[in-house]
Amino acid sequence: MRTGSEPTTARSALRMRFWLSVWGVVWTVAGTVAFALAGHPGWALACGLLWLVVTVDLVVVLRHIRRGPHYQPGRDVPPYDPPRSRS
Repeated sequence: MRTGSEPTTARSALRMRFWLSVWGVVWTVAGTVAFALAGHPGWALACGLLWLVVTVDLVVVLRHIRRGPHYQPGRDVPPYDPPRSRS
């Protein structure tokens, strides 16, 4: 049953986002270095900018994970408050 509070109580798979961000950092660093060594500064810049975006996402995800159950509740915490009445 939907309560209407889903946008404020939505959950995110933070551990999956963490590992995807780590994977993104590895590939963007490798791409930046490879394009820089190959003499393609435009592509190296593009990979460098993407590296920055992925790193910011990684920092945000780590911050949310460290904040605890407010952002990453366990299985015993319901995703939203149950409705008070069925009217």
